[in-house]
Amino acid sequence: MSFEEMESSFDHTAPATHHVGGGGCSGGCTLDCVCQVVRAIKDIQDQAEEECEVCTSNCFIEPLGELGVRGRGHADTRVFTLTHKNGELFKALFRGHHGKCVSVFFRVEDIFDNCCATLRVLVPLKKDGKTVADIMDQHGKLNFAELCEVRDWGRSNSCVTVDLHCFCAVQCIADVDLEICD
Repeated sequence: MSFEEMESSFDHTAPATHHVGGGGCSGGCTLDCVCQVVRAIKDIQDQAEEECEVCTSNCFIEPLGELGVRGRGHADTRVFTLTHKNGELFKALFRGHHGKCVSVFFRVEDIFDNCCATLRVLVPLKKDGKTVADIMDQHGKLNFAELCEVRDWGRSNSCVTVDLHCFCAVQCIADVDLEICD
């Protein structure tokens, strides 16, 4: 299923079944599932070591480096996206590259207090590993055709602090080596 098909499959009019009664972020989800997944990603990144796992389809895969690619070498980052309850991907800015400065891809740097997290904004790159993908169209909407061309990620020096209660989904994309931990 393409990103366009996934985006159009969301029922934006259906009422959400899990609401937070407060907590500083209206319309978030209860049960802290996004928070728990991001905590698990942080733990996995912190414990990156060589092991083998059978399943490679979810955010809880250990060790780091096994998500989506069996036998991948060294990795220090699990790339993921966050989704708002309305189905829109969370976006953040990074220091621009020729007018391209928006990303939906992140690396968890820290988690503190009641599910607040500092996320590093990752630069979306095309398969050549050098060309920054222009994931926004001229109307400020996500360009899913361009987003689907992202095959690599670069580290940025831009970070954002978020309340993880504000998101209803987290999707792990890939394990990569951004040479952050070296």
